[in-house]
Amino acid sequence: MNNIRNFSIIAHIDHGKSTLADRMLEITHTIEARKMREQVLDTMELERERGITIKMQPVRMEYTPTSLQGRTLDSDSQGSTFILNLIDTPGHVDFSYEVSRALKAVEGSILLVDSTQGVQAQTLTTLRMAREEGLVIIPVLSKIDSPLAKIEDVSAEVVKLLGSKKEDILLVSGRTGEGVENLLREIIRKVPPPQSTLEGDNNLRALVFDFKYSNHKGVIVFVRVFDGKIQKGENLVFAVSGEKFNALEVGIFSPEESPAESLERGEIGYIVTGIKKPGIASVGDTITFERNRLSPFPGYLNPLPVVWASIFPEDADQFVPLKLALGKLKLSDSAFSYEEESSGSLGRGFRCGFLGMLHLEIATERLKREFDLNLVVTTPSINYEVINKKGKREKVYSPYFFPDDGNIEAVFEPWVKAKIIAPTDYFGAILQLLYEHEAEVGETENTGPNRGAIEARMPLRELMRNFFDELKSVTSGYGSLSYEIENLREANVTRLDILVADEVVPAFSRVVSRKKVESEAQKAVEKLWSLLPKQMFVTKIQGKALGRIISSKTVQAFRKDVTGYLYGGDVTRKKKLLEKQKKGKKKMKERGKVNIPQEVFLKMMRAET
Repeated sequence: MNNIRNFSIIAHIDHGKSTLADRMLEITHTIEARKMREQVLDTMELERERGITIKMQPVRMEYTPTSLQGRTLDSDSQGSTFILNLIDTPGHVDFSYEVSRALKAVEGSILLVDSTQGVQAQTLTTLRMAREEGLVIIPVLSKIDSPLAKIEDVSAEVVKLLGSKKEDILLVSGRTGEGVENLLREIIRKVPPPQSTLEGDNNLRALVFDFKYSNHKGVIVFVRVFDGKIQKGENLVFAVSGEKFNALEVGIFSPEESPAESLERGEIGYIVTGIKKPGIASVGDTITFERNRLSPFPGYLNPLPVVWASIFPEDADQFVPLKLALGKLKLSDSAFSYEEESSGSLGRGFRCGFLGMLHLEIATERLKREFDLNLVVTTPSINYEVINKKGKREKVYSPYFFPDDGNIEAVFEPWVKAKIIAPTDYFGAILQLLYEHEAEVGETENTGPNRGAIEARMPLRELMRNFFDELKSVTSGYGSLSYEIENLREANVTRLDILVADEVVPAFSRVVSRKKVESEAQKAVEKLWSLLPKQMFVTKIQGKALGRIISSKTVQAFRKDVTGYLYGGDVTRKKKLLEKQKKGKKKMKERGKVNIPQEVFLKMMRAET
């Protein structure tokens, strides 16, 4: 155990985390040079396309330091081979739940800061979680080879943030590999080896920090062994759920799953359970021996969805495949939740909960790619608490089921506490943006040369209303945002419905501020008008709220030239054909149904977020 070091990397999106992990894998010869590629730990196609980490990925590296550049280890460890277990974690605020799980399984974290951008707001959130876990923090500046690097300024930010010394900050370049080997030595020197709380191999406690599903092997749990030893064939049990299983296989991540004889205390690895029932394995559960059951570790808090959207199959015959796909997605993403619901116009589908807008977009994209499904996704919403005229309080997750104004006594909505970090030159534009999104501005502080932080509180509804993209726009890309959910407050909101050919389309319904209902209705109608293909009859698009039509536009019908084949003759022949076409259009308008393609639903969702 003295030669094991477990650590993670805390970093904002695009701060060089995956590239740094690549260099570590190269230096420790964990991956052969011929198999090396960029972002090797980002195994999902979607991760590689977007350049972001979505799923945490553990990897085990073995490293024998040649020297410690004047710094010493204890005499028993000099010249030894060390096992370095890295858990690569996501950087976006929507996936902070993933990060919180990884931090439970390690003793140290690298605080990686881009020397061209400085400390970002989301990094502060993760750093706070790491400190609460009592982890050793190693500050590191990345991208030092860039001509845009501001090493002195960013170092001053980190010193102020951590209260550390400037000489404690390590400088690395993931692209060239400069400083990476020295970082590995510092990890060995500073991160403490894992400690066992119970003696003897008969006392087993392993914490489940992640899991995935395999069609052939069932649920595969990712564990950190705190006490005892796990061997293949052992009879084990989940301490919380009580489900018994046999360890069909145990192994380590190198970075692919590699079978091993056993997992010892202090190690990170996986266990193949063979369980194919959903809902058995859960993050935060403890695995122990069936013959000697021990009490579980204090588990993680269950992630609470903050964004809701309904997902329906485009083809009703795809309902069962969608249900199976959602179950499998849940097995690899425990922060995702879903339950069945039914809509009159869209049929049977599922109400799904997400941790944020990026989480929603990633999950729906995975459903399309990994399970080959065509989906209709409703406009995202948050949960409201509504008190009706009879005094009954109920939660409303879908805008379509939001009561009419006449039935509402009061509405409550969640607020968030947000922190924005940006160059101080942009503070004026940021404050104006916060005002437009109904925010209450709090304290401001300097975080470094020409950089500062603004604290604000605002409705979660407004945060979802394109706030992050607008922040990036007004700060020329330099602003960063982190937030956490706070308490409910009374809200002045109403439901906005979009009607197509006089029928409400539930997927487009949403809850908006009464102050902005007219502009929001006009914007939504205008957007749908530009996206909806022409039909065989005139189609009216309307925005309805507060019991009246607020905005309206008309999509003209296709007009076929029914007289094109005629030549010469009496003009009355043409008039008869045109009159017949007119009557047909009228009948079609009365009986016809508007076909809204899936792309329109998706584009409307993105446009409104």
